[in-house]
Amino acid sequence: MHCLNVELGERSYPIVIGSQLLGDPQNLLPYIRGRQVCVVTNETVAPLYLPQLLAALADFDKVDTIELPDGEAFKTLDTVNRIFDLLLERRHNRSTTLIALGGGVVGDMTGFAAACYQRGVDFVQIPTTLLAQVDSSVGGKTGVNHPLGKNMIGAFYQPRVVLADMATLTTLPEREFSAGVAEVIKYGLICDETFFCWLEGNISRLMARDPQALAYAVDRSCRDKAAVVAEDERESGRRAILNFGHTFGHAIEAVQGYGAWLHGEAVAAGMVMAAELSRLRGAIDAGLIDRIRVLLEAARLPQAAPAGMLTGEFLDAMAVDKKIVDGRLRLVLLRALGDAQVVDDTPKALIEQALRHCGAV
Repeated sequence: MHCLNVELGERSYPIVIGSQLLGDPQNLLPYIRGRQVCVVTNETVAPLYLPQLLAALADFDKVDTIELPDGEAFKTLDTVNRIFDLLLERRHNRSTTLIALGGGVVGDMTGFAAACYQRGVDFVQIPTTLLAQVDSSVGGKTGVNHPLGKNMIGAFYQPRVVLADMATLTTLPEREFSAGVAEVIKYGLICDETFFCWLEGNISRLMARDPQALAYAVDRSCRDKAAVVAEDERESGRRAILNFGHTFGHAIEAVQGYGAWLHGEAVAAGMVMAAELSRLRGAIDAGLIDRIRVLLEAARLPQAAPAGMLTGEFLDAMAVDKKIVDGRLRLVLLRALGDAQVVDDTPKALIEQALRHCGAV
């Protein structure tokens, strides 16, 4: 077990990375200030890990649980309202702590519920997927989807602690594991050339879930994200580079229907599109795009846009994006391997050309 910190002044918190963390109360007790706890999980994760967590919480006065349906399609205000219903029915007060036990959908909704309930209560992140451990559980982005756009309703709200229990990754389905690797690859592309090169040499070990390779990848990804978040908590500047591939990816998710493509799958295809657009702007060469494609293929991730992405529906979905500022679409592109930038001056014709090169016909 080892720790690293997200440095945000009075809102700073640790990320604890290790194995078999769930069953030890000492990993949780220092971060729960009251005597009431509500565990939010889903119907897939609950049978696997909820009993261990409840055993660690046995000494609390009130421990309630809610099992939500599993999947991106349920990341809605209606689902979050079920959390509020339970908290009110069971008379949880402002000293309660919400614990998110699950993947990114559970973490995002639990954090949003914590930000809103009685104007803010504590919450703890226990991510059980690779994507959640390296990305969504770190940084305080919480929220839900709207039919017109992904994560358009939410809040910045930091957890008290993130417990990344590596043991939970052993039960993760192959497709979801690959989806998490997409976000791992992203860190190498946007801010960590050395890590990208390590991934090229170790991707087979990572995909085989070699414990040492997996622990290193999670730690390095969390360190990269924590450094960016510490510099720009509310995405007013540098933090926007974490959205590399996401504007295209979110459009894929919205148009295809939430859950048809996993988030990491959509981001993988989106990163190829963003890289191709970077090439068309003269920032990178085709050789880097080939390296990206090889790594994504080894991770069993898509590299092509879905058919029809040049239609108005996809382009409209890109236009309904949190990264729109003063009517200008801000895209995260590469200046070089390990060096990303935000641009807002890309002509629509160039975006469409990049999409064509990625198969969006």
